[in-house]
Amino acid sequence: MGKGFFHVPIAINEPIKSYAPGSAEREDVLRQYHAYFKGNVDVPLYIGNKEIKTGNTKPMSPPHDHKHVVGQYHLAEKKHVEQAIKNGLEAREAWANLAWEQRSAIFSKAAELIAGPYRDKINAATMIAQSKNIHQAEIDAACETIDFLRFNVEYMSRIYDDQPDSAEGLWNRVEYRPLEGFVYAITPFNFTAIAANLPASAAMMGNVVLWKPSDHQIFSAKVIVDVFKEAGLPDGVINVVYGDPVMITDTALASPDFAGIHYTGSTSVFKGLWKKIGDNINTYKTYPRIVGETGGKDFIIAHPTAKPQQVATAISRGAFEFQGQKCSAASRVYLPKSTSKEILELVKKDIESFNKPGSPEDMSNFITAVIHEGSFDKLAKYIDQAKKDKNAEVFAGGEYDKSKGYFIEPTVIVTTDPHYTTMETELFGPVVTVYVYEDKDWSKTLKLVDETSPYALTGAVLSGDRYAIDEATKALQNCAGNFYINDKPTGAVVGQQPFGGARASGTNDKAGSMQNLLRWVSPRLIKETFVTPENYRYPFLG
Repeated sequence: MGKGFFHVPIAINEPIKSYAPGSAEREDVLRQYHAYFKGNVDVPLYIGNKEIKTGNTKPMSPPHDHKHVVGQYHLAEKKHVEQAIKNGLEAREAWANLAWEQRSAIFSKAAELIAGPYRDKINAATMIAQSKNIHQAEIDAACETIDFLRFNVEYMSRIYDDQPDSAEGLWNRVEYRPLEGFVYAITPFNFTAIAANLPASAAMMGNVVLWKPSDHQIFSAKVIVDVFKEAGLPDGVINVVYGDPVMITDTALASPDFAGIHYTGSTSVFKGLWKKIGDNINTYKTYPRIVGETGGKDFIIAHPTAKPQQVATAISRGAFEFQGQKCSAASRVYLPKSTSKEILELVKKDIESFNKPGSPEDMSNFITAVIHEGSFDKLAKYIDQAKKDKNAEVFAGGEYDKSKGYFIEPTVIVTTDPHYTTMETELFGPVVTVYVYEDKDWSKTLKLVDETSPYALTGAVLSGDRYAIDEATKALQNCAGNFYINDKPTGAVVGQQPFGGARASGTNDKAGSMQNLLRWVSPRLIKETFVTPENYRYPFLG
């Protein structure tokens, strides 16, 4: 059998399609949207080579039309989770021993399937399941998923190529083994790309995975499963279950073969997972890898020299794209008094130019629905409270309606209290709170930004003064894992801005980088000596 040192295709970012009026891609994705919207998909559990339908189902409905049903998914019982773990462990040896270039080919093919025949499917499913407008679906479900797959293949090859030096008479080499057991992937609703990447990145490095998608992303998660199957991913490598998150998690974490968790979601849930893992530590065969990206209270701070129009655009895009449901969305803003009125009026003008929140099927809609009724009710409560409080005012927006969809109007709250509740609480919706500071208090305000939130995910500074930029970059070094200068704090691109934060925002293992993939391998150093010593005595002994 031939051998070689193989070079994978050079990764490039997938070009973003425009979906402009009259374009072919616009018509194609709408055709697929209508087919899905009028259909009724039945989503099974995927365990080994079986698609299991338990008969215990829950309906799937678009957040922008919550009375309409597009399908249902089957709920797992504990026995199904145990079977999924068993199937994964049975598949582990063959998968771990498969040549790395063969694993690379599977995920490279998956990327090309999404770039081609599955592009409309994964975008349309994301538009329906998560109420993303077509631009947000395209940059997430299509492009970012493709980028994760392509770049991770390249990063994998670079990891394997990283080898130690060897001295005279010996050969040192490192093999990057998959973890001894299975990886548990828990994925969120808000990014289809994250849902694909969390199980795929671990599997790519030779691991088997138990994957639990969010209940509110299962429609588009099924497309991911379809892609992986067509790409040739062997049965049992990624097993997929849905249902009671506590039951599934407790079952996974009780297994002696639990070897790691790849998580994106809330901070409180992640802390609970960490505690459970700690409580079970004597159960495990190995110390589990714990990788998580969690909450954020992401900021924008503008210097008096920042151009008002640029600041306003950073707020309008950073706070309101995808209804503020990005982990990186701007939710607290600090504006200098000298330009605050102009900036706020420009933001209000932007909001007034948005259509009323509606269906992503209407591609003139910038804003659609929040994910579910619980999110809607929470956001409405905070908006109502701001309307009552003396130290806050609803400057723009503030309306909401859930009669057809979970629609929250983009809302700007202005407060005189830098510690007002919506300046500190993660809301995860199209609500941004603004605090106006005295221009002379720029340095004090940087300290305020750093100390206000327990999170440290993303943040942005806008300024025309390079000394101010330098000061902010240093003062805010610990409160944002992704820090943006003269831009909004959202939109990290795989291969360009590895994503993640610290403090209460996670372990900062940087999705979309080699740092993340290194968490899913266990290196073994092999030293081979060519001429083996036959006398224990060293020269110093004489």
